[in-house]
Amino acid sequence: MRSFQTIAFISVQSDPAIESGSQSVYVRQLGEALSRLGWQVDMFTRQTDLNQANIVQHNPLCRTIRLAAGTIDYLPRINLIGSLPEFLKQFRQFQLDNELEYCIIHTNSWLSAWVGMELKKVQSVRHIHTFHSLGAVQYGYEHDIPNIAKTRLAIEKACLETADLTIATCPQQRDYLRELVSAKGCVEILSSGTDIELFGSIPRTLARKQLEIESDIFNVLYVGKFDRISGVETLVKALSKAQIHSVADIRLTLVNRSRGGSPLLKKRIEKLIWDSGLDNITNFVEEIEPKQLAMYYAAADVCVIPSQYNPSGIVAMEAMASGTPVVASNLGGLKYVVQHEATGLLFPAQNSFLLTRAIYRLATKPEMRSQFIEAGKARVEELFTWDIVAAQLSEFYLEQIEEQNLASLHKSLNYSAKAV
Repeated sequence: MRSFQTIAFISVQSDPAIESGSQSVYVRQLGEALSRLGWQVDMFTRQTDLNQANIVQHNPLCRTIRLAAGTIDYLPRINLIGSLPEFLKQFRQFQLDNELEYCIIHTNSWLSAWVGMELKKVQSVRHIHTFHSLGAVQYGYEHDIPNIAKTRLAIEKACLETADLTIATCPQQRDYLRELVSAKGCVEILSSGTDIELFGSIPRTLARKQLEIESDIFNVLYVGKFDRISGVETLVKALSKAQIHSVADIRLTLVNRSRGGSPLLKKRIEKLIWDSGLDNITNFVEEIEPKQLAMYYAAADVCVIPSQYNPSGIVAMEAMASGTPVVASNLGGLKYVVQHEATGLLFPAQNSFLLTRAIYRLATKPEMRSQFIEAGKARVEELFTWDIVAAQLSEFYLEQIEEQNLASLHKSLNYSAKAV
């Protein structure tokens, strides 16, 4: 095994030790995969519960470190900005107490970006940032722009322009960065990944038995948040059309993967489900562990991802790895992961009519579902495992470290020349 240096992942608002959302999954799985390559990985997040362990050791080379910053409680992202200076202070104190120097600081999302930029001002370190979502895109889908919007947009622009490397998780995310944020800064595309040992490990018959889903039920699964850009309302409208119900007994399972999302929007979705007459076939599932989530994927006949904005495509990867056909919006990371008519079906976002047609095709064509199951698994195993993604990221790290060493050498030579 190659011997590398110590890197720090920073994920202020998403705890890698809990894996309750796509960002925490990204950080945890990528951190563990990098550790298997020989990197020492410290993953920093914010403590949200007094009963939480300060340090969670995932393996000998990878751990989650929780820092006390502000109120020790769960806070929405927009309320965390005031805790960042304390988070930065605690991070530096942890370094001092443990005599740690990091060669790479890899930040995730805009709050962590601020921490990374501040650290680079005072430490000789390379700053890499992954944009999991962009305010410039997300605010375009929101009716009420939060007051924090200007701060977030300014941080995202500064980070793109000053970070040593920015990671875009799909080509469309890179385009958004260039068109909506800044033409400056170095951007590379690196997809997200999925755990092929977990997803795909549970037989379909066992999963449906455990979840009490009869064999003749066509089980439609949604996994994600309940927010304005999730597209859940489009899915509900699509399933309310009589065309689907004329050919299959439908069950709708809505899994809220994280603590994020709007309670008001969830109530609106519940009302829409009731008004559409789908309340007797709909099951809401709140915050589940990864192993439970794998069971829900295995029990599904189709996983629908109706997002209006989705830069990662992680849910599509998990479903495909689980042997579950995917119907997804034709955008972002989804169209990067799903090949239309080959590994799944794509439809225009917010178009409930075409989503109905796509689900109808899968409900009536079992041979198509079988084709997508086989092709989807093969595509994930070839391109989207965490080990594959980590190997690519490792090369980026090594390039950054080499550039840092060369810069230090030039600085030393210039200093020596001046001294002479």
